[in-house]
Parts: sequence; C-alpha cells; structure tokens
Amino acid sequence: MSETSKVVVGPTFEEMLHPWKIDPEVRAEAKRMMEEDPLDPINLYNITWRGHENRIYHYVLPPELTNVEAPIVVLYSKDFPTGSHKVGATYSVLIEKELYGEVDPAVHSLVWPSTGNYGIGGAWVGCRMDFDSVVILPEEMSTERFELVRSYGARLILTPGCESNVKEIYDKTKELKAQDPERVRILNQFEVMGNYRFHYHVTGGTIVEMAEKLQQQGVGRGKVAAYVSAMGSAGTIAAGDRLKQEWPDHKIVGLEPIQCPTLYWNGYGGHDIQGIGDKHVTWIHNVMNMDAIMCIDDIESKKGLQLLTDETGWKTMIDRYGVPEESVHLMAETFGISGVCNILGAIKTAKFYGFGKDDVVVTILTDAVDRYGSVMQQMTESYGAMDEVEAAVRLVSVFHNQKLDWIEEGMRRTRNQWHNLKYYTWVEQQGKTIEELDAQRHQDYWEAQQSRVAEIDQRIHEARGN
Repeated sequence: MSETSKVVVGPTFEEMLHPWKIDPEVRAEAKRMMEEDPLDPINLYNITWRGHENRIYHYVLPPELTNVEAPIVVLYSKDFPTGSHKVGATYSVLIEKELYGEVDPAVHSLVWPSTGNYGIGGAWVGCRMDFDSVVILPEEMSTERFELVRSYGARLILTPGCESNVKEIYDKTKELKAQDPERVRILNQFEVMGNYRFHYHVTGGTIVEMAEKLQQQGVGRGKVAAYVSAMGSAGTIAAGDRLKQEWPDHKIVGLEPIQCPTLYWNGYGGHDIQGIGDKHVTWIHNVMNMDAIMCIDDIESKKGLQLLTDETGWKTMIDRYGVPEESVHLMAETFGISGVCNILGAIKTAKFYGFGKDDVVVTILTDAVDRYGSVMQQMTESYGAMDEVEAAVRLVSVFHNQKLDWIEEGMRRTRNQWHNLKYYTWVEQQGKTIEELDAQRHQDYWEAQQSRVAEIDQRIHEARGN
C-alpha cells in the first residue's frame, strides 16, 4: 500500500453475517445514512441479509402461487445498498485484494467484468472505497443497469452481445490490461474466491440460522432440504456448500436457461435471464458438490415477472386464486427476472424430489423489478398488454404446471463432466494450471478457501485499528 493511500474498511465477514457485532455507533450511523446519503461509505456496514432489527430478509411464498406442498422460502436482496446481494461479493473481493496489497486506490484502476449486478456492485463499492472503477457489461443488458453504474461514479464499457457473451467481456478486460498493465487490475467475479467466501459464510450461514427461526414459526423441521440457485458467477450457489456441511443429505440444485444449457449438455446460445447462464463453468463453482442441474425458460421467467409486478396480475392472483394481498405486494417489490427463474427451479426441485410439507426449499431473489422496467415494456410490445385471462394462463402454465423436464442429476459421471468443462475457459484461455484444476475435484480444496474467512477478518480488524 502506498504512503498516500488510505484503506476504506467496512465490515468483517462475521459482521455481515451477524451485524449486531458491529460497533453500535457505527451501525446507527449506517442506518441513518442509508436513508440520507446512500453513497456515503458508511453504508458498507449495511451489507448484510438482515435489517436493523436483525430480522433476516425473507418470506415464505404462498402455496397458491407455487402449487406445491413443500414451503419455498426466499431471501430477497432489495434492501442491500445497491438493491442486490452482489454488493456483498464485490466488497469481499475488493477488501481482500486491498488488505493483501494487490490493489491500491492511489495506483490502480479496477475493472469489474460483469453481466449485471456484480458490475453495479463493483461501481458502488469501488467508488466508495476511493478506487477509479470501470465496469464492463454486454450492450444488450437493461438500460437501468447502465444508469445505475454511472450514477455510482464508475465508467462503463459495453461489449457486443447479451447475457451469455462472456468471452467478449474477457477479451475486453485483456485489452485494457495490455494497454496499461501497471495500472489496471481485473476483479473477475467468475474467478476470485472472495465471491465464493461471501456466499459460503454470509449467505450460507444466514440460511442455516433462518432454518431454526422458521421451525419456531411452524415452518419445516429446523433444516433445509434443498437450496436452489441459478449460476452467473456461481457465487450465490456457494451457500449450498455451507448447508451441505450442516445437513449431509441436503440437495444443491443449479439452474441454467434452456436457451443456454452449458452444464446440462454442453450447450450454448443467447438468452435474457439477466445475471445467469454465462456460457461457461466458472472457476469458483464447486460442481463436485452439486446434486442436480435444471433448465428454465427465459420467456417463462419474464412472463412470470410481469405477472408478479403488473396490477392486472395482482388482481387475478388475489381475486381468482386467493393469493394473500400482502404477499402479492411483497412479491411485486422483491422479484427480478432471475428471481422468477429461481422460483421455477425451486418448484421443479420440490416436485422432482417429492418434498412434503416439512421439506423447506430455499432460494434467492438477486434483485428487483426496478432494473427491468425497459424489459417489461419490451414484453408488452411483443406479447400485448396482459389482461386477466392472460394473467390466469401465466399463473397456471408458468408456476402451477412447471414440468419435470430439463433435469440432470449430479452422479459421479455428470459431476466429472461439469468439472472437465472448466478446462477450456480456465486452462486454455485464462492461464490456470492443470494442477489447480485437478485440485478442485476434492472438497479439501474448497474447505481451504472457506477457512480463510477468519484470517481475512483479523486483517480487517487490524486495518480498522481494533
């Protein structure tokens, strides 16, 4: 770290999991500034799955929507500083890099390659921690994403293509690095283990504790039967590793778009479930621990979001299907496209494994509809305005009648196949070694990554002088 730079430090991993461990004065100031100045760096201390009353951001979906017996519980992200939990991953990645002397705000410009919320999180975190930040996004992402990146103070570079055009993002990062190798530092969400550690410790730990709270409320038996997560960077699905350690029979289910089924059958293609399905297997994805891959239709995900966020959909769900009005309005505020994808995957999971009323299925709502207004407008232009008949058709066809197709279980052969796909991106293109790749076949590799949380937390305390 240079003499002129000063480390802007936020919470430890443990404080993000248990925010009541934050200094009370700091936490009170963070609560105040969340409303008064969301761009103040003190808001780093609002990176947590819990509100200021320590309640976990979650709710149980109404069975009138899911049409399955198993309770499906969602953690929602809209109350994180950027409206997405990805801000936690970007903070974890950056603070690690800074504390170990790999980046310095007085010297380096940060490049955040992304297909959406990680880039938005990088813009917010990087600029709050005094770094010059550049976000790379595909040009076909929603305009709301671009506006958020710029509003947080970062520069934006657009690359050709849509959600699944990740190679084009990689190519641009290499170009920027080659132009100024001394100054440019790449914080690649698909590769850096800070992303994995945030979700293993903070997201996974939160879900473990939530299971006990749910049991006290009469939901489930104090455990989680399955955790369902679509993969973009495959950071969020790392929470499943923590859950499987707690409950060895727990199921980790990954999701991909039908339009880009990379793990399912080495497929490729463009799609519009923004934030997932990036046409490769990421370095930080512990595929040897995954129990199934399921594919979800991007059009169904977008039609489902329109149902949940449109007044005609609300009226149909409440009046015709008896969905509680409170639940309808809560869902309207907390769902984005990938959230609907995750719910459809959770429904498929409950049906596939034959889960009953005590088998809790948990998934994540990565962001909310506020960054998809333009996409919803495009849906109306393509399919026409949604009337009550169409709303009823969507509820039944998209949610109630979710089929058990596009499912592949994680047997020994399939897990090895998923793992082997990493070679083409990471060894051939990104400079990883065969030895590193082979090490990832074994759980002790991942356990070593998990165990670094305590060491990093200690460094954060030292940097804060406490």
